[in-house]
Amino acid sequence: MHTWLLPEYLEDILPPDAQRIEHARRTALDLFAAHGYELIIPPLLEYLESLLTGTGRDMELDIFKLVDQLSGRLMGVRADITPQAARIDAHLLNRQGMTRLCYAGSVLHTQPGNSHFSREPLQVGAELFGHAGLEADLEVQQLLLKTLKALGLTAVHLDLGHVGIFRALLQAAHADAELEAELFRALQAKDVPTIDELTRNLDADLRAALLVLPTLYGQREALTRAALVLPKLPEIGRALDALQTLADDLAASGAELYFDLAELRGYHYHSGVVFAAYVKGSAYAVAQGGRYDNVGKVFGRARSATGFSMDLRMIAVHLQQAAAKRGILAPYSGDAALAAKIEALRAAGEIVVVELPGQEAYRSEANCDRMLVKTNTGWEVRQQ
Repeated sequence: MHTWLLPEYLEDILPPDAQRIEHARRTALDLFAAHGYELIIPPLLEYLESLLTGTGRDMELDIFKLVDQLSGRLMGVRADITPQAARIDAHLLNRQGMTRLCYAGSVLHTQPGNSHFSREPLQVGAELFGHAGLEADLEVQQLLLKTLKALGLTAVHLDLGHVGIFRALLQAAHADAELEAELFRALQAKDVPTIDELTRNLDADLRAALLVLPTLYGQREALTRAALVLPKLPEIGRALDALQTLADDLAASGAELYFDLAELRGYHYHSGVVFAAYVKGSAYAVAQGGRYDNVGKVFGRARSATGFSMDLRMIAVHLQQAAAKRGILAPYSGDAALAAKIEALRAAGEIVVVELPGQEAYRSEANCDRMLVKTNTGWEVRQQ
């Protein structure tokens, strides 16, 4: 057995990939901070019931579980930081007005999302609590698009939906939990024959609406068509109005807007607008989010909430391969003037590597293209 092998779908991040990911992390967090989002660092482990509360219920199969040797209680390794942010907002900060939080850290999944995903995403995200209006949804969507632009990602495609439409149809049909689950699965697969079979006993108008829902996707004309063919239920009208407003407000963002009214990503905890961002060359979303009101209720306070997150490992795949910054090689010496020169160069942003005794033969591995050389006027940087 090879002791250096890692488990499947887990991997080391080596230079220069680690450098690119770290640059993306800093860029995102700095941008979030400039918009008033405060950094939190939740623990990697929590008691299992906390991680499975609210937004976490959909992730039960994703969570690695273990027994706490101190308390004997079951613990879990977080599979998503969003529920932790909701707990912090509702239970620890306990603010009356809006709270903006951001985070960056590893999460762990028992299974990869697909054959190309790691089981250890590096999640970075932003969450806005305490505002139920569409203005909050717009803020986080604009922040997402600004973040992708700051990272150098272009040709962004933003996919928008609203879980309230499907919920309104189910409520009007008085659908039980079993039918809801089956229709949910069929809609995600856009399996119209199965939807046809499942809705045979429903009211004709509601059945027609559920059958047409998988076809309501595309650019803004999809919203126009939806307004014509879906039942005139108040919840559906409000959902379509919200998407139309977002389409107007995001028109100048530079992103290509796309609408899919059968997209129910995060359905069991999202409560309104949902969205996902794609970039050219990727079949999978590089970021996703949406509204998840009242998640904090289980932590003591019902709070409106909306936000997004993205996996820096996936983001890094789409970033341009920047040439690794090369350094300056310095000799090993007790010369005070050399030490001062080295510190001055480092303070100016240069990488300075001190060559320890006996390492001259491995100089090419130091990734340096210049050297510090002593001259009559002091220590100078020269090309190697």
